[in-house]
Amino acid sequence: MMSRKLMAAFAVAGLFVLPVAAADTATGQLAKQTGVYNHSASGKTPGFTIDPAWPQPLPHNWILGQIAGLYVDHQDHIWILNRPRSLTNDEAGLEDAVPGAVNAKGVKVNGLGYERPNGPAADCCKAAPSVLEFDMNGKLLRAWGGPSDPGWLAAHCKAADGCIWPNNEHGIYVDEQGYVWMGGNASISGKAPEEGQAEVAGTGPQAPWATNRGGADGFLLKFDRDGNFKMRIGGTPKEPASNDTDGGLNGTPVFYQPADMVVDAKTNRLYVADGYGNRRIVIADATTGKYIGHFGAYGANPVDDKAANAAGRWPSDKAKGNLKPAYFRNPVHCVKIADDGKIYVCDRGNNRIQVFDKNDPMLGKPCTNPTGEAGKCGFVAETFVSRDTETLPVMPGTAVYMNFSKDKAQSCLYIGDNTNQTIYVVNRSNLQELGRLGRSGRMAGEFHWLHQVGLDSKGDIYTAEVDTGKRIQKFTRYGAMGCSGTGSAVIGGPAK
Repeated sequence: MMSRKLMAAFAVAGLFVLPVAAADTATGQLAKQTGVYNHSASGKTPGFTIDPAWPQPLPHNWILGQIAGLYVDHQDHIWILNRPRSLTNDEAGLEDAVPGAVNAKGVKVNGLGYERPNGPAADCCKAAPSVLEFDMNGKLLRAWGGPSDPGWLAAHCKAADGCIWPNNEHGIYVDEQGYVWMGGNASISGKAPEEGQAEVAGTGPQAPWATNRGGADGFLLKFDRDGNFKMRIGGTPKEPASNDTDGGLNGTPVFYQPADMVVDAKTNRLYVADGYGNRRIVIADATTGKYIGHFGAYGANPVDDKAANAAGRWPSDKAKGNLKPAYFRNPVHCVKIADDGKIYVCDRGNNRIQVFDKNDPMLGKPCTNPTGEAGKCGFVAETFVSRDTETLPVMPGTAVYMNFSKDKAQSCLYIGDNTNQTIYVVNRSNLQELGRLGRSGRMAGEFHWLHQVGLDSKGDIYTAEVDTGKRIQKFTRYGAMGCSGTGSAVIGGPAK
C-alpha cells in the first residue's frame, strides 16, 4: 500500500488522482472507490482507502461469524466480539459432533445443532472463539471465550462465580485499566432475529451451544485481558423493565438485551445502552456494578415503557408529524463519551442521535422533559440520521453506531447507518454531514449490515458487519485528521 503522505499527495479537490506507476494503479483505484464521497463543497474531512489485506489470516482453520462488537483500546489493539453460533452448516464444516449431543431424531449434532452422523462435513472451517484481539497490522494476538472455545466456559465462566455467557453476543469495550466488558442481546427464545439470527440452528435455549438457559440476556460481563472472569452486572429477565435499579446479581441493575457500554475513566462511571428490550441509558459504578442513575430520551426518568410500546414504530410518529419522539425506540444501540463531556446515544429505532451533558447534575436523576427542551434533564441536542428510512420490522434503522476522530477537538463524528450501509462523516460542532464512507455491497470497502465503527490513534477506521456480512475491515486514513466547515444540515438521503 502507498504511504499516507503519497495518498494525500494524490488527493486533489476531494478526488483521488490515479498515480502513473502501474504498481500503484490498484491502490489508486481502491482509494477512489472506497474513499469519502458525497463531499460538501465547503467542508473538509480526512481521506480514507480500504486495506484489503487486513486482518491477517486466522489460525486453526478458524472462521468468523457475525461481528457483534468492535473496540480499539488505548494500546491500538482491535478487539472484536464474534458470534460463533451465527455460522451456517457449510461455513462450519469442520465442526464435529458434540459428545452425547443428538437432535430430536437421535442423530449426532455439533455445537451449532447441525447433523454430524459421519464426523466433519468438509475440510473447512471451525468457529473462532468469541473474543479476538488484533494489532494494527491485523496480527491476531489472543483469542478466547464462548462456546466455540473448547473447555473455556467450564474453566473461566462458572455459574458458581456468577458468570453466564450470553446466548447472542453483543458489544465489547476495553476500559483504560485493561478490563474487557461484553454483553448479549438474545431474547428469552435465545434469538435476536433483527440481526439475522432467526435461522441459526444453534441459538435456541436448548441447543448444544446454548449458554444462558435462565431467560433473556440481561447482563454485562467483565473479564481481564486473558479472559479471567471478574464481575457480572444484571440477570436473566423474563420481560423488559426500563426502571429496574437493583434486581440483578448482588443488587445490580437488570438490563434487557444491552447493546453497548463505555466507562468514564474520570468518574469510574459505567454507561450502558440498554437496549433491545429496555429503552434507556443506565449509569452504574464500574467497580461494584451498583446503580447510580438512568435516563431515556431527552433525559426523562422514569421511562414509561407502556406508553413507549403504545407509540408503535417511528414511521407512525413521522406520519403524524411528531418529529420529537418522547421515548427511545429499540434498539438503543450505542453510547459514547467525548472528551468535552458530551454523551452521544444511538437511538436507532428513531433514526436519530441524541446528545447529553455528563456534567449536568440532573442527568440520570428523576426528571421530566416532555417537549425535549435543550438544557433540561441533561439533554443537549439531537439530529436525525436518514430520517425517512423505514425501521424494524422492515429494516434495522439507521444510527447503529458512532465514534470520534482522533484530533484534539474530536471534530469528526463518524455515524454508521445499518440500513443505508454507509458511514456519515459529520462535523461534530454543527452536526452537519460533510461526506460519506462506504456503500452497500460485498466488495472491499462496501458494507452489508454495518454494525460497528472504531478508530485507532492514527485515525484509521475499523468496521464490523453482522447478518451475512460476517467480516471486519480497515480503512487507512490520509490527509486531515479532523473535520471542519459546513455541509448539509440533513444527514442522509440519496447521495448527490
